[in-house]
Amino acid sequence: MDKRNTPTAAMETQLLKNVAKYRQNADKKTKAESEVVKTKTHTSMPIRQRMTNIKVPSGHNWQIWLALFLLFCVAIYVLRSVLMPFAAGIVLGYLFDPLATRFEKWGMSRVWATVLVFIVVILIAVPAIILIFGMVNEQLSLFVEAAPGYISSFIKRAEPILAGLQERFPSLEIANIKTMIKENMTSGLQFGGKLLKGLINNGFALINLISLLLVTPVVAFYMLRDWDKFVAKVDNLLPRKSKKVIREQFRQIDRALSGFIRGQLSVCVILGTYYSVGLKIVGLELGVLVGFLAGLISFIPYVGSISGFVISIILALAQFNDYTKVLEVVIVFASGQFIEGNFLTPKLVGDNVGLHPVWVMFALLAGGVLLGFLGLLIAVPVAAIIGVLTRYAINNYKQSNLYLEE
Repeated sequence: MDKRNTPTAAMETQLLKNVAKYRQNADKKTKAESEVVKTKTHTSMPIRQRMTNIKVPSGHNWQIWLALFLLFCVAIYVLRSVLMPFAAGIVLGYLFDPLATRFEKWGMSRVWATVLVFIVVILIAVPAIILIFGMVNEQLSLFVEAAPGYISSFIKRAEPILAGLQERFPSLEIANIKTMIKENMTSGLQFGGKLLKGLINNGFALINLISLLLVTPVVAFYMLRDWDKFVAKVDNLLPRKSKKVIREQFRQIDRALSGFIRGQLSVCVILGTYYSVGLKIVGLELGVLVGFLAGLISFIPYVGSISGFVISIILALAQFNDYTKVLEVVIVFASGQFIEGNFLTPKLVGDNVGLHPVWVMFALLAGGVLLGFLGLLIAVPVAAIIGVLTRYAINNYKQSNLYLEE
């Protein structure tokens, strides 16, 4: 073989370098051509399709969520005067959803289950409301008439205390103190009674207006009928990466709301009935009214029981000459608190609600100040949501480097 035709090692190396350089140039040219084609294709797309291809940097997600939340809060505040029937309808739909779901399990369609729920609620609620309003209106009329006599009797009972004060403080004029107490208490109690009676009487007009407009019942009907569809649509809009976490938070929020709202509503009804019947059996003339109001505001922790107890004791001291009746009033409220703390609240509300009484009271006061009655209506749900999210944030903080670093 001719040695001149045999490639040397240097020639082979040079040949390989030329091939690699050629391939590199070809790859660059192909990449440039593909970028041009991609740009032309993107610019030829419709605007809506191009907008869907835009990816928001993940680092700005919290800013977007914060902006949406602020816009939502502003919208609630601006539209607060017209949101009341819609908020009430949503709350009613949420409250009665388990009952409609149970009817569905019995083989009924969702529409007929919703209709049956409304029929049952109307048959129970309308006669109960008429009966309660009638009894409360009668009790308020009795209260306005009997208030001066109760005050005079109460002042007589307080005379030994006032005499003791005069012995310690000779400069006190007991006669003036009695007159001042009698005049102020009489005018104040009569004004309060007339105000409550006016609210009750005007309440019928308000109920008629709502019945005429049919806003709340219509909203409640559609929310109850389409509740599962709304839940599915919201679930479909959740970010895929955080869907499991968000679902878990929603489950905890639902557990807190169902435990507090549905359970506490049942507790209020049972306590109001128990106090009213108990005080009526004792013989307290305004016992039905006081017991009903004490049970009604029992959703505010300790406020209902304490206010009802104090008012009942004052009325008992003014009405009865026998301290045994006063002791019976004490027994009614003490037994009611025992039943609530050991049976009603653990069974109906549950131990996993996670709403501290102080937090509930603050939420109710803040909601009432900011949004009026609408704020009172949504205060507890908002408090439950904030509570669940706060616990989630605290758990994440305890697992972060900021907490674990030494």
